[in-house]
Parts: sequence; C-alpha cells; structure tokens
Amino acid sequence: MTTTASQSTTQGSMALLSRLLLLPPPERTEAGLTSEVLNIARNQFEELVTLASLNHVIVRGLGAFLEIAGDAKDNIRADWARTALAVEQARIGTAIKFLDEICAVFHEEGHDVAVIKSLDHWPDLGSDLDLYTNADSVEIRRLMKRRFEAQIAPRSWGDRLAGKWNFMIPGLPEAVEIHMGRLGQTGEQVTIASRLARRTCVIPFASYRFRVPSASDRIMISTLQRMYRHFYFRLCDVIDSAGLAESGNLNFEDLRSSAVDAGIWEGVATYLVIISDYVKAYRGSGINLPQFAVDTARFGGAEIYFQKDFLRIPILPQSARLYGRQLAGLVRKRELQSGARLSLLPWLATAAVVGQKITGSDKGIW
Repeated sequence: MTTTASQSTTQGSMALLSRLLLLPPPERTEAGLTSEVLNIARNQFEELVTLASLNHVIVRGLGAFLEIAGDAKDNIRADWARTALAVEQARIGTAIKFLDEICAVFHEEGHDVAVIKSLDHWPDLGSDLDLYTNADSVEIRRLMKRRFEAQIAPRSWGDRLAGKWNFMIPGLPEAVEIHMGRLGQTGEQVTIASRLARRTCVIPFASYRFRVPSASDRIMISTLQRMYRHFYFRLCDVIDSAGLAESGNLNFEDLRSSAVDAGIWEGVATYLVIISDYVKAYRGSGINLPQFAVDTARFGGAEIYFQKDFLRIPILPQSARLYGRQLAGLVRKRELQSGARLSLLPWLATAAVVGQKITGSDKGIW
C-alpha cells in the first residue's frame, strides 16, 4: 500500500471515530454508522483500535462501536470490540491503582499533588501518568525512590527547562511524569502553576477520588500542550474539552481572566474555536462559546488538517504568531526569567528537528 493510500485509510478511521464519539446514538443510524461498523474488515478494525489508542479514546470509541454491533447482533465484531476493550481496561485498572497509591503517599508525606491531563480523558487514560506538585524536587525524587523503588528516566533539555521528571516504577508500564513548580514547554508558566493547587477540586473516578485542576486550569493546560508545544490535537482533546465546555462547570469569565494573566488568552480562545469547529463538522452544531472568545481567536478549524494519526496545527504563521504574542506579553510584564526560558523554545524545536533527521529521534532534546 502506498503512503498516500495508507494515509487515506487512516483518515477514514479518524472520521469513523469522530462520528462514533460526537454523534448522539439516535443519529448514528441516519449517518450510516451501522452499515459502516457491520462492514468493517478485521484489518480495518485493528487500524481503528491503534488510532483510538494513539488518540486516547479507545474505551469511548470502542464502547460506541460495541453498542452498534451488539444492537445489530453482529457477534463477530462485538467480540472484537469486547476483546480490545478488556485489554485496555486491564491496563487502565493497573495504572489508576498505582496513581491512587502515589497520591496517597504524597498526602501522607504532607505534599500537595494534583493529577493533570491524564484523567481528563476518563474513562480513557493517557499513555503516562501526569502529576503536578509545588513540593521540592529533591524531596520528591527521594520519596519516589524510597516508597516506590522508582528510577528516574533520562531527562531531555526540554524536561530540565520545564521542571519535570519521569519516573519508572516496577510493575507499572506507564511512566509517571511529575511537574514541579512550573508548567509550559520551557517552564515559563509560573502564573498558572502558582495558583493551580489552591484551585483544585476532588472528583470521583470509578472507585477512586483524585484531586484535579479547576475546569479553567484544565483548559489552559491543554492549550499549553497543544497550541504552544506539540502543535497537534489528539481526538481526545476535542472530546474532553467539548464535554467540559458543555458541562456547565467551565466559567468562561474566570478562564479569560486567568489566561490573560498567563499571557495565553489568544491561544486559549483559538483552541476553543478549533474544538467547536471540529465538533460542528460532525455534529452540525459547535460549542456555545461566548462572543469574546470567538472574537479573540486567531484562526479556527479550517486551518487544521489530518496527518500522521493526529489533527495538525500549522506552525507557520499561525502558531508562531501565538508564540510571539506570549513572549511579548511576558516581556511587557517584566517576567524576564520566564521570557528568557520561552525564548529558548525555537532553538529546542530546531535542535529536535535536526536530531530527528540525523538520528531518527528527538530523544534527549524535546
């Protein structure tokens, strides 16, 4: 199969996942989803599972797939979905048990901790476990080694700037990524980080309870990750943020005020408009965003394209302009240390690209 043909089939799988996740059950039949699910071949199903895993929607996506196959009494495809779901749910069960134990140990030792990003996808779970704490990094490294026999994974330049460490714990396949005192690709976001702990809330997940950031902080953290770091969306970002925006728990005035203070309001508004446009493309209606968010956005879903398993954001000129405005804002507020950190981002990105071309990996840089 040619690269173009492979890209086309994968894009078809992304479209199928998007419809499974965004269309309400009554509309799935009208959209032809039942026929598409019942005619999917085994190799196409495996591609769907791989793509769903990469985009952190495997439980939600295959749950919808199973519902359609089950209703149609297609036992073969229903069994495919049940088997894949069982594997993923077993992984999640192990990971969340460790996550609960880690958070409990932090509390026992008197350290604040919040789970960031990972639980946004629930009932799915990310490929690693992300935590944030204001505790001293030396103390946390000792704690992780003493209580969990954790080993510190090699740190990249980006990890050092961002103030984060990755820990490998025996018996846990996923890395535990702990952000300490800073957020953002270069650790430039001390404003969001300094407020995060006191704005957290405790939410139940299955039989566990975890402390997570406020709705506004969750949107800002996602924006930092997607609009200012990776420059691509996973499908989970669309589903998670759309659900949060429509839940009634997101205070848009608080979000705007907090994002303005952090110098990323334009990026946040753009992130939300992209989410809304993508949802509208499949559901027929987008998110009900306040006009001040729509007016602030610098571009929308029309600029996004699918490539290499994800929804890509153009770096030039769109993302570069957002980066420039964030840097200018830090300088205007005389946050010179954060500005200096952020100014290193283009050099890191360039080094990562060069490293990728020479060695096939950006490991140690990004």
